[in-house]
Amino acid sequence: IVLIVIILVPVIINFYVILSTKNRIVSGNSELLTDIDYIVILGAGIRRGKPSPMLEDRLKTGISLYNNDISNKILITGDHMNDDYDEVTVMKNYLLEHGIPEEDIITDNYGISTYDSIYRVKNVYKSNKVVIVSQRYHLYRALFLSDNLDLESYGVEANLRYYYGQWYREIREILARNKDFIKGMGEG
Repeated sequence: IVLIVIILVPVIINFYVILSTKNRIVSGNSELLTDIDYIVILGAGIRRGKPSPMLEDRLKTGISLYNNDISNKILITGDHMNDDYDEVTVMKNYLLEHGIPEEDIITDNYGISTYDSIYRVKNVYKSNKVVIVSQRYHLYRALFLSDNLDLESYGVEANLRYYYGQWYREIREILARNKDFIKGMGEG
């Protein structure tokens, strides 16, 4: 019985996080995307000073939302905790190279985790309503954390291609959803 409970609880939490947020993953032209404070692009790794494929797709999606007047500000959040790894500068440079004016880019160097990023969007940048850009598998958790931090948020998925190793990320995400479910419940 204990083994069954140990297996079932994480599975139930995983499905709860998905089911409680899936209706807020919308297309870039949704009527829900009005009065948006920021288009929030979550970091996703860099390789040799360039965005990883996942991060590049998030940036492309964010640029599209910006160009469609969803918001006039893009908040990029990622890891820059040491000098030899700087997701945020790579993200900013990509946006600049693709025509986003520097004054419309807000940088957050302390987005070490999804929780940290969403917490800072709400509490440091004082956001009330945002659109979060990430891949679908990751949006469920980001939206769940937003709920627990009283941040109105909608997700736009940036799945523009197949990502090698996605099965690994899906399994890892089940564990991350459980971790952030527990962490998020302390906020709610």
